[in-house]
Amino acid sequence: MDYKEIYESWLNNPYFDEKTKDELRSIADDDKEIKERFYRDLEFGTAGLRGIIGAGTNRMNIYVIRKTTQGLANYIHSVDEKSGGVAIAYDSRHMSPEFAREAALCLAANGIKAYIFESLRPTPELSFAVRKLGCIAGINITASHNPPKYNGYKVYWQDGAQITPPHDTGIMAEVKKVTDFKTVKTMSKEEAKKAGLYQVIGSEIDDTYITELKKQVLHMDAIKEAAKDLKIVYSPLHGTGNIPARRVLKELGFENVYVVKEQELPNGDFPTVSYPNPETDEAFDLGLQLAEEVGADLVLATDPDADRLGVRVRDKNGEYHTLTGNMSGCLLADYEIGQRKVITGLPDDGALIKTIVTTNMADAIAEYYHVRLIEVLTGFKYIGQQILGFEKSGKGSYLFGFEESYGCLIGTYARDKDAIVATMALCEAAAYYKTKNMTLWDAMISLYERYGYYKDEISSITLEGIEGLEKIEKIMSALRKNPPKKLGNYKVHTFRDYEEDKIVNVGTGVIKPTNLPASNVLYFDLSDDAWLCVRPSGTEPKVKIYYGVKGTSLCDADEKSKVLGKDAKELIAQMME
Repeated sequence: MDYKEIYESWLNNPYFDEKTKDELRSIADDDKEIKERFYRDLEFGTAGLRGIIGAGTNRMNIYVIRKTTQGLANYIHSVDEKSGGVAIAYDSRHMSPEFAREAALCLAANGIKAYIFESLRPTPELSFAVRKLGCIAGINITASHNPPKYNGYKVYWQDGAQITPPHDTGIMAEVKKVTDFKTVKTMSKEEAKKAGLYQVIGSEIDDTYITELKKQVLHMDAIKEAAKDLKIVYSPLHGTGNIPARRVLKELGFENVYVVKEQELPNGDFPTVSYPNPETDEAFDLGLQLAEEVGADLVLATDPDADRLGVRVRDKNGEYHTLTGNMSGCLLADYEIGQRKVITGLPDDGALIKTIVTTNMADAIAEYYHVRLIEVLTGFKYIGQQILGFEKSGKGSYLFGFEESYGCLIGTYARDKDAIVATMALCEAAAYYKTKNMTLWDAMISLYERYGYYKDEISSITLEGIEGLEKIEKIMSALRKNPPKKLGNYKVHTFRDYEEDKIVNVGTGVIKPTNLPASNVLYFDLSDDAWLCVRPSGTEPKVKIYYGVKGTSLCDADEKSKVLGKDAKELIAQMME
C-alpha cells in the first residue's frame, strides 16, 4: 500500500481509537503531512526509536510503541525462555508515562515481567536497575535533549548498556516482522498485576543507586574541608535530574546548592528553552543569572534524561567559562585517574575509553599516566561493551570513559553515561582544587599547559523530511567516493571509512582495517594533530561535523578552530552540489 492507502486504513480500522482518528482527519487536506506520517514505518535503529509524537506509522504513538515492544518480546523469547524481566523508565516528555505503561502491558501479555518505575527517573538509573534486578533487557522512554515534539524508545540489554551486536540487529529484525497491529498483544494493568507481571519500582532502586554513586568519591576529606565554602547552581532543565542530583550532593555535605526555580519542575514543553540541551548557551541563561546573584563557583545543567551534563565555571576574577563536553570530560579523566594513582595506584591493565569523535587530549592523558587508550564508535553503548569485555575476559580495568557529547561514567555500576555521577564528581573536584587554592578553571588551564591547547568543536547541518534524507545520503556518498587530500592548510594523512572498514594512508595508499563495527562515519586525520569527522546523526535529521585542532595557546587554538570549521562546512556544501 502507498501512504494514502495506509492513511485511509488507519481511519477505517476499529483497532485505532477515535482520538487518533480525529487527529488524522484534521490533516485530510494536507497531502505533504499525510506523506510524512505514513510514507514509512518509524525506523527502529541501533539505539531504538526516536520521532515526532503523533498519529501515523512514522510517528511516536501508543500503537508504534506496542508494535515495537512486541518485536522486542519476540526476540527475548527467541534467545531467553526464562527471562528475568524488563525494567522500564521514562522522562518528563509528553506521553512518556503512557508509552512506558503500554510497553509494560505488551510485555506482560507476552509473559514477560515488567518492572516499571513509579515516576520519572534518569537514564543511568535505568541502566543500573537492569543489572540490579537481573533483567534480560530495559526500555527507556526518552528523546534525551531533542525538541518538545519528540519522544523516543531506547532498548538496553542485560549488561545495562544500550543494545549492540548481535542483539541490536536481532531486535530490529523481529520488530520488522511485526506488520499487522492486530497481532500485537496487550492486556489490562489489573490483569498484569494479578498475574505478577507488572511491578512498580521506586525508592528501593533509588537508594541503592545513590549508594553506588557515593562509592565513587575519592576525596571525602576535601569535601568535608571545602564543601561549605562552595556555591553551586544547578538546573535539571525541566527533567529527571532534580531529585537525585540534589540528594547526592546533600548527602555528601554540599550545603550551598541553588536550583534554578524556573527550570526545577518536570515540564514536557521545556518552556524556558527552545530545546533542552545543556550543550547550548541558552540553557544556561537563567542559571548564570542566579550564579551572578549568589556568587556561584560553578553552574551545572543536566538534560531531561540526566545522562548529559553542561558546565560553567568561575575563575578568580569572577568570569564564567564554558566547559565543553571534551573539556569537562578531560578535567574529570585527569582528576579521577590522577587521584586514583596517588591514593591506590593504577592497575597495570587500566584503560581510558573514548569515542572516535572525542578530543585527542584524551590520548595525551592516557599517555601521561601510562594507561591504555581505547577508541570506540560514537555511542556510549560501545564504552559499555568494553566494560563487559573486561568482565568476561578478566583482562582490563575500567578507569574512566567519556564522549564529546557531554557524557561520562565513573565506576561500573551502570553502563551508560551518567550526569548525576558527573555532577557529584565535578563538585568533589571543585572542593579538592579549592583546598589547593585553585578553581576548576585553574585546573583546566593546568591541563592545557601540561597536554597542549586542544580545541574541539561540532557543527551540524539540519536536513529534515524525505528530501533531507536524500541530501544526507548524497553528502556521505560523495565524500566517500572523493575524499579530499587537503583541507585548508592541513594535509590529510589518513582517511578512515568505518562503513567499509578501511583506513587509507593518503601518502602511500596502504590500506588497513579499522577493527571496529561497520558505521556510516568518515574520519580524516590531518597534519599538526588536527582532525575532521563527518557522520549522519543517529537520532536527528542532521549531518554532524566534528573537528579538532591543537594550538600553542588558547587564542591560537581558537583561531585555528574557526578556520578549520569554515573549511569543513565549505567541503560539505560542495558535496551537496
